[in-house]
Amino acid sequence: MRKLKLQMQLSVDGFVAGPNHEMDWMVWDWSDDLNNYVSGITEPVDTILLGRKLAEGFVDTWLALENDPQTATDFVRKMNNTPKMVFSNTLQSSNWENATVANGNFVTQIEALKNQEGGDIIVYGGASFVASLINQNLIDDLYLFINPTALGNGLPIFTNRTNLTLIEAKPFDCGIVLLHYQPNK
Repeated sequence: MRKLKLQMQLSVDGFVAGPNHEMDWMVWDWSDDLNNYVSGITEPVDTILLGRKLAEGFVDTWLALENDPQTATDFVRKMNNTPKMVFSNTLQSSNWENATVANGNFVTQIEALKNQEGGDIIVYGGASFVASLINQNLIDDLYLFINPTALGNGLPIFTNRTNLTLIEAKPFDCGIVLLHYQPNK
């Protein structure tokens, strides 16, 4: 069975964005040790899941990074070339190469994906989509990258009690701390 991994940046107080979707608090200048760690968890991934809201901003960002010679890294190419599923109740198609739109029961579709042959699956967001995945107990590994900022209010991904087992805690040179958890199933 394939694993579904979550990779998200959070504030110290557990928010993925500010109350008005602000993301200016995130550490964007990652240190080499963090870049290497993220590359390691991303390498076995062959499918990316996204919610519609995140996908709409994600597409242009990753395409622009690949079109700029200074930012066109192997990681950027992997993000653009890896098959993606965008889950939406309203979107019917995506202009992002290698992206398909999935409508309908996301639980059934993700369970079917996890039962197929292949590498790992990763989800990056958005907040409400990830909260739904957590609440349905679909995520196998949570890689939470805690930024050195407390927001006081914002968008959470944990909307219900969720019991987790700590697998790894790791600080990085840029000030971000990884908390890798698995849900108690």
